[in-house]
Amino acid sequence: MSKANKGAKKRPLGKGEEQNRFKVVAVNRLARHDYDILRVVEAGVILLGTEVKSIRAGRANIRDAFARRAGDSLWLYDAHIPRYEAASYNNHEPMRPRKLLLHKEQIRTLSREAEAKRLTLVPLRLYIKDHHAKIELALVKGRKEYDKRDVIAKRDSDRRIQQALKQRV
Repeated sequence: MSKANKGAKKRPLGKGEEQNRFKVVAVNRLARHDYDILRVVEAGVILLGTEVKSIRAGRANIRDAFARRAGDSLWLYDAHIPRYEAASYNNHEPMRPRKLLLHKEQIRTLSREAEAKRLTLVPLRLYIKDHHAKIELALVKGRKEYDKRDVIAKRDSDRRIQQALKQRV
């Protein structure tokens, strides 16, 4: 940090600057429908150069992905990041496992809960935040078909109630 900027206060970010810091690339919409979300955590992802370029181009699919502990680290499986078209022979494998960056205590806690309660770690969304690829992981419990119908019915009734209250005011 230079001497001129040493005492300067940080100014709040403008609307356009905030959008540059955070770009959602892929969202797993089925996860919120098929699972009850118990806890959400943000993790970094170790990627190759061509994977980063493909993600920045907005090309990724995390619908079938899941995370699992292997050794002392957490890995993301079945996330599809397609090959970067402009790359040469150094392209990546689209379905390769990718290491997730979390603190050791977070890894231990998440994997212990997942194994003890028979839960799953599922990615909710993949995004770029401050030039780093991040993934939002959720500890989830699977829903039965009748649970899904109950959630949809409750959401519809809540929406109708909110609309009625808006019309009343």
